[in-house]
Amino acid sequence: MASKKKIVVTGFEPFAEHTVNSSWVAVQNTIYTGQLHLTGQIRGSNCYTPCCVENGPDCIKSILDMDTICKRVNDAGIGITVSTSEDAGRYLCDYTYYTSLHLGKGRAAFVHVPPLAKPYSGKDLGRALQAVIQEMLKLLEGSHSEEAQKGTKHSSDNP
Repeated sequence: MASKKKIVVTGFEPFAEHTVNSSWVAVQNTIYTGQLHLTGQIRGSNCYTPCCVENGPDCIKSILDMDTICKRVNDAGIGITVSTSEDAGRYLCDYTYYTSLHLGKGRAAFVHVPPLAKPYSGKDLGRALQAVIQEMLKLLEGSHSEEAQKGTKHSSDNP
């Protein structure tokens, strides 16, 4: 039986001078298949300390090829342009990305979205987020298949 996939997508509430947080609007406008669990807060985590994970590495890199993902989404003709960045931001954004990478063993990405109507609507942002997630899954499934094939070849080499 195929294993269930678990995808965690976060959006955040308004903050500072922002009366609406476009990340939350984008998540609300993403098309979900399967079960959807909305939760208002993750308890037990503290992003106020200088260290995200005690004794964690200084840097964790994503195994996802975001350049390829962006190219595929941009080539899909959905009318939304996506691009890569080397900076998740500070405070909650960086904390969320680091802990996601740590817990997911590199199988994570962080997607910033622009403010609403600059230039995209909430539906546009949701469509773009959905496309990015689908491309991430395709890459992960492809790398999983390659690993399985390597494992098969490797095991057949052993008598």
